[in-house]
Amino acid sequence: MQNKTLTTLALAAALTLGAGCTDITMPPKSTVTAANIFNEPGAYKQFIAKLYAGLSVTGQQGPAGAGDIQGIDEGFSQYVRLLWQMQELPTEEAVIAWGDDGVQELNTQKWGSSNQFLGSMYYRVFFQVTLANEFLRETTDEKLTSRGVGEALRAEIHGYRAEARFLRALSYWHGIDLFGDIPLVTEADALGSTPPKQSTRADVYRYVVSELNAIKPELPAPGAQEYGRADQGAAAMLLANVYLNAQVYVGENHYADARAAVESVIATGKYHLDPNYRHLFLADNHTSSELIFTVPQDGLKQQSYGGTTFLMHAEIGGSMNASVYGVDGGWYGLRTRPEGYAMFPGGAGGPDKRGYFFYTDGQSLDINNLTNFNDGIGAPKYQNVTSTGAPASNAGNSDIDFPMFRLGEAYLIYAEAVLRGGGGSRAQALAYVNELRARAYGNAGGNIADPALTLDFLLAERGRELFWEAHRRTDLIRYDRFTNQGLWQWKGGVKAGKVTESFRNLYPLPASELLANPNLKQNAGY
Repeated sequence: MQNKTLTTLALAAALTLGAGCTDITMPPKSTVTAANIFNEPGAYKQFIAKLYAGLSVTGQQGPAGAGDIQGIDEGFSQYVRLLWQMQELPTEEAVIAWGDDGVQELNTQKWGSSNQFLGSMYYRVFFQVTLANEFLRETTDEKLTSRGVGEALRAEIHGYRAEARFLRALSYWHGIDLFGDIPLVTEADALGSTPPKQSTRADVYRYVVSELNAIKPELPAPGAQEYGRADQGAAAMLLANVYLNAQVYVGENHYADARAAVESVIATGKYHLDPNYRHLFLADNHTSSELIFTVPQDGLKQQSYGGTTFLMHAEIGGSMNASVYGVDGGWYGLRTRPEGYAMFPGGAGGPDKRGYFFYTDGQSLDINNLTNFNDGIGAPKYQNVTSTGAPASNAGNSDIDFPMFRLGEAYLIYAEAVLRGGGGSRAQALAYVNELRARAYGNAGGNIADPALTLDFLLAERGRELFWEAHRRTDLIRYDRFTNQGLWQWKGGVKAGKVTESFRNLYPLPASELLANPNLKQNAGY
């Protein structure tokens, strides 16, 4: 069994290394300084743990208090929660019932540059970048020599530097995927200088690719890293996702590179499809050998109102018995639209068991009112119980790790890359897809024949396999179905759905950031 070694350490670091600044030209604010923070050898690991914690917690105490990001309710500001909302709510997969400022704009693709969730995601990206840059500045060979750091610890720190660069690349990928042209700031940029200039999406893309290729050999091999930390498999999966979307980002075909990246993951033999699909979204999913990189959650030691705590609560409401799902109460928020439900043949009782979680009792398939929880099919996919049915550590806070990258996705990337002309074997692509479908159907009854393996089929299959895993917006954009094609209820703000403007394939840069940094130019259309 894997254990969540990083969780306690990350919490300690979150309480030790205060950082509340969202100005990417300034060092993180802190009650400690470089002059004293590294007096203890363990401080280097604490700092890198804080970087990981930036994906899961929201501030300096849990579940709320002394938040990292200002100007938004702290519970709304968690990294995975923001990313999930931006990737899922504008698509056919999800809606949310709440009336908080900016929420319904995400449901309907009618956001503006002052939307608090979009702005907070932008600042989350650069909060992570700022921390990573500061760590890298403070761990150069020159700095380590000046502190008398020995060879053994120096070797450990060298590995931490590779992890910091991975986490920075991850956030930069999210940045260009969501916002397009953004600043590119590294440890080489002077602190306290003028506001950074805007880089092109292409420049940041090439930087991310270069960084990941450079650090991959420096990361531990798959299976040789502590759970929850980046290894070569995580770097390869990030590269695969970046390459898969290169046509969108830079107008270049890198499908062969995407295929090669996932092949390197699959070939290790360290990852295996979990025989129980449901296990991937339960409180003990850290024991699954399918997961390649996760954002760990711990209901006792790493609390926030985001991440899978948000997901497991917000998907509960209506006549659902919250205790069955290991939750102390529902938040009456998330459901799926009829088009999302229709991706699963037969719905809740259909042969595709990936729809095991759909809840129809008292729920309407049709969504007449976005703010009525009973309009839309319930989808409690993230369940805070273990695979044996035991309760999690805390019914109010999640133990479910968020699956950022997993082997099932690697199979689907391979198949799509092959179909898009990236080389490889069509027979192997079909075999990978049918492995996923055999698991979903419980036997070979779900297998497809070669003629059925098309790009349209793969988009639908990604919707089924990766449902509610924060991929859908990016997938729809890659298939040109997010704005000017593809209809679902309430897209564009009308019940029947309507085509939206293609400029909404990018989110706007935050209005507040445009005021603070005159070097930035707003995305077209906003």
